[in-house]
Amino acid sequence: MSDIPPLFVINPALDRAAIAAAFAAGGRVQIRDVLTPESAAAIAKLLATETPWGISWQAGSDGPHKLRREAAAATSQAEWQAIYAKLGAAQAAGEFGFIYTQYQAYDAYREGWSAGPRHDQLFTDINSPAMLGLVREVTALPQILWADAQATLFGQQQFLSLHQDISDQGWLVAFVFSFAAADWRPDWGGYLNFYDDDGDIDHGYRPRFNTLNMFLVPRNHSVSYVPGFAPAGRFAVTGWFRDR
Repeated sequence: MSDIPPLFVINPALDRAAIAAAFAAGGRVQIRDVLTPESAAAIAKLLATETPWGISWQAGSDGPHKLRREAAAATSQAEWQAIYAKLGAAQAAGEFGFIYTQYQAYDAYREGWSAGPRHDQLFTDINSPAMLGLVREVTALPQILWADAQATLFGQQQFLSLHQDISDQGWLVAFVFSFAAADWRPDWGGYLNFYDDDGDIDHGYRPRFNTLNMFLVPRNHSVSYVPGFAPAGRFAVTGWFRDR
């Protein structure tokens, strides 16, 4: 893919020292205008018009399920109604749950079923020396070696409930490259919310276009419910920067 121009081109005007100071102070940061305008527009177009979306969901102990596009399309309306019933029951019981639209960029690249070279770049460009260098500089974590990645789209009636990212896979920093519509309204949901020990939201990031959100793992967070009247999806590329 060396003859294909990169997708993720970092904005050269970023104030890296100020961004690093903000991350050091709070263990999280939102970097606005993180990419060049041309780069952000190209990624947004790829996500909105060229991506074969599947669905991921989990309701309590049932899951996680990662359905590729073909499997999601073959799921009947009755089956979706049953899935949403399970999700509702799990949320009412205070259990972990989620449902969102996704394209598993890392899995597709690794397993050989990607939608094409530009979709492979959703994974490979995040692992470029320039991007990993920016992340190491901002987080002061030189041990970061690589990142996985998936494209995500939170649409109507989708959410990710309160949880912490805890695993044995070397997750150090979670990230969300946001490509939501520039006029995303607060009442459309899809916020990345953080919580204190009393369950209060102590900070929230509105979905924004051309923005990188990063936070240390583990931390209580959620993606708030996208209501049925929201007219546009919350497009993003998400994953974890890892040391193994």
